[in-house]
Amino acid sequence: MDALDLAVLQRARCWHEDGHAVWLVSVVETWGSAPRPVGSLLAVRDDGAVAGSVSGGCVEDDLVRRVSQGERPSAAGLVCYGVSKEEASRFGLPCGGTLRLLVEPLLVSTWLEDLLQRASRHELVARTVELGTGTVTLAATQRGARPTFDGERFTSIFGPQWRLLLIGAGQLSRIVAQMAQPLGFSVHVCDPRSEYHVDWDVAHVHFEVGMPDEVVLTMEPDAHTAIVALTHDPKLDDMALLEALKSPAFYVGALGSRRNTHKRRERLALFDLADEEIQRLHGPVGIYLGSRTPAEIAISILAEIVAVKNGVPVVQVPPACSEETPEAARHAP
Repeated sequence: MDALDLAVLQRARCWHEDGHAVWLVSVVETWGSAPRPVGSLLAVRDDGAVAGSVSGGCVEDDLVRRVSQGERPSAAGLVCYGVSKEEASRFGLPCGGTLRLLVEPLLVSTWLEDLLQRASRHELVARTVELGTGTVTLAATQRGARPTFDGERFTSIFGPQWRLLLIGAGQLSRIVAQMAQPLGFSVHVCDPRSEYHVDWDVAHVHFEVGMPDEVVLTMEPDAHTAIVALTHDPKLDDMALLEALKSPAFYVGALGSRRNTHKRRERLALFDLADEEIQRLHGPVGIYLGSRTPAEIAISILAEIVAVKNGVPVVQVPPACSEETPEAARHAP
């Protein structure tokens, strides 16, 4: 589930603690083109305040109208939007799009506290709601689990589905770590150099002080793991890459110019890596955006990671790009 949906639950908890009546609205099924995927979450407060999203906005407006007019369900039930072409148009849904929503009152917050605590520990949690009774159960789950609805029970997934390991704790790593968390990544940073971790202050990041190759092995990267080397120090970056490229990690990248990336590939070829493993390396890391600042380079890196995660082809360098083209000289040195 989108990491921002955890923020919706946090807001709902605060409203409930303040004495407001709150309803949670989840997308449980879609047909045709839908603006938000299954599992998307919205919280509606008794005075019309909302947090989150289940559509482009019109459905949210109608839900607020219902609450304002006294439609305040006391048990978990379903609401459907976009059954007809006219209704789809009215609620801003794409032609033929239909949403089925689960609307449930937030009656107790015990499960909510438990879920938020687990998520804060970077655990993946499956939350199951029974229609009618509104009974909520929580259970541990694995990366790759998806929301399911069998007509009587809806299960949604909370917590970081993806992991990102950054080698190096410099300025660029700080920015990447901050940007990656709202994208749903549990972020790990590895840097054995003491001067780099003394004042590390990015919240909710796992900091590892071991040697990069050992940290990669300990993490046991899987198909939901991305690894990016950002130190510019071959002694550290290459150690991590040697293990990362042999792993099932869906993305492995390294900072550096095209010239240095070529040299890195030559060094990696001296070790026990197959040609196809070396070819998995994304370098220079990131999609070409003409980036000139650390923040812009961070955006280019995360854009490429997200594209690969979503199965979208990426172009590393535009055809007319030369070695001197900006992008901070394609991430020199």
